[in-house]
Amino acid sequence: MEAPSSMGSEAVRDEKLKVLRSLKPIDASNVEKMTVRGQYRAGASESGAVKGYLDELEGGVSNTETYVAIKAEIGNWRWAGVPFYIRTGKRLATRVSEIVINFKPIPHSIFDATAGRINDNQLIIRLQPDEGVKQSLMIKDPGPGGMRLREVSLDMMFAQAFDARNPDAYERLLLDVIRQSATLFMRRDEVEAAWRWVDPILKGWEETGQQVQGYTSGTWGPSQSIALIERDGRTWHE
Repeated sequence: MEAPSSMGSEAVRDEKLKVLRSLKPIDASNVEKMTVRGQYRAGASESGAVKGYLDELEGGVSNTETYVAIKAEIGNWRWAGVPFYIRTGKRLATRVSEIVINFKPIPHSIFDATAGRINDNQLIIRLQPDEGVKQSLMIKDPGPGGMRLREVSLDMMFAQAFDARNPDAYERLLLDVIRQSATLFMRRDEVEAAWRWVDPILKGWEETGQQVQGYTSGTWGPSQSIALIERDGRTWHE
């Protein structure tokens, strides 16, 4: 979102609403290209072997998704041409929420092939667990013997940087209720704008008959979600 005029809850939520209203529509015409639905199968998690979604249902038949990957786009001047890849699901490889900002590749490399591969710089914001911020950068190996490039990380972990317990998400929301701060809560028009974008996706799945794709519990989702991002020359951060 754009920077709000103040830190007041209404100013922040006004800017969030503008983003929701700027999302390019996904419907029956492009839903199969822009989304992937998944459903977990039997596999293993941190607690050991687990059953598949259908194994726990009476009758064992359902097209309900437990995983979704989406390529979203924002139709405004600032974000035109910048894709947003979103995925969420149950029984994945690990429980984590993070935002990965992948910077554009350099337009021209002045280094020859012996310097090594040049990866795009990344900014990784970890929301939970182990909250922190990490920047992945390409630097020159300080040793002698020519130009050698390598990738390094600059890490800032909240638990290490601040000598205080970091409240979990619901704890913070309850504290905001007590403080009468509505900044992190969705306003009614935000909810309506979000559903105006989501409803055509749901209808598109129904109209096109898009089926859920199976994925093994303990993995990062169905293989179709990999194709969703890799056909644009990118890859998920895992």
